[in-house]
Amino acid sequence: MKRHDDIWIMAAQCPSRLGTVDVVTRFLKERRCYITEQQSFDDRLSGQFFIRTEFRPEEAGFDADTFQAGFAERAAEFDMRFELTPPGRLMPVVIMVSKADHCLNDLLYRYRTGQLPIDIRAIVSNHPDLASLAEWHGIPYHHFPITAETKAEQEAQVWRVVEESGAELVILARYMQVLSSEMCTRLSGRAINIHHSLLPGFKGARPYHQAYDKGVKLVGATAHYINDDLDEGPIITQGVEPVSHADYPEDLVAKGRDIECLTLARAVALHVERRVFLHASRTVIFER
Repeated sequence: MKRHDDIWIMAAQCPSRLGTVDVVTRFLKERRCYITEQQSFDDRLSGQFFIRTEFRPEEAGFDADTFQAGFAERAAEFDMRFELTPPGRLMPVVIMVSKADHCLNDLLYRYRTGQLPIDIRAIVSNHPDLASLAEWHGIPYHHFPITAETKAEQEAQVWRVVEESGAELVILARYMQVLSSEMCTRLSGRAINIHHSLLPGFKGARPYHQAYDKGVKLVGATAHYINDDLDEGPIITQGVEPVSHADYPEDLVAKGRDIECLTLARAVALHVERRVFLHASRTVIFER
């Protein structure tokens, strides 16, 4: 979703303390900044406070460096960590994909139409199949085949692309390879994965066909940050779609693809708009 051209975002978190909201709002008032949206949450179990503020400078000549330096002094009293995002900034990303193209196509459409504030710097795949799609969009496509013997070498190539592209987020858009522990650590907090989410859980090949055989009534998808536990990283978004006895395996697959696209796109949007806060193995999400 496009933001107004003059809206800045400040996202911060710190230990729960008296005055955490005041230190943000008072500083913005002193700097002649008008708050257009603000959400906060105090987690009484973890003792952590989270706040996200959108604001508009009321006077010309707003200087981000001066603003950040001034607020850093105030925030230090609260051990507050914060990020400031300027208006219209597009987050640089790298997309990883295998052969399935539905999530990639959806992200490219949202990127092309300006629905997602991202700058896709490269697409990486372990297969050559989707190179023409990347070429049509004018995006560099890197084909890095992988085997059990070449996994370390292949991941080194992927990491080189991430670093050289300046990507701040890696999107696994149905990338069907398990990342190594080292790669998961390197990408901690800045790599989002999508996978099917079925109850009961069906692992292995053809999960939607397994679900059909069991007569499931819901299909879904989960988008999460990656970690070293396969498909068990901190959850950002989940989606669900009802199905019935009239839906055949191919219908479940089609509905699953749709919900995967929507769930992944929503997770990416929340991340790039600084609406997701990571704390331990959980997330705090300030919805739009």
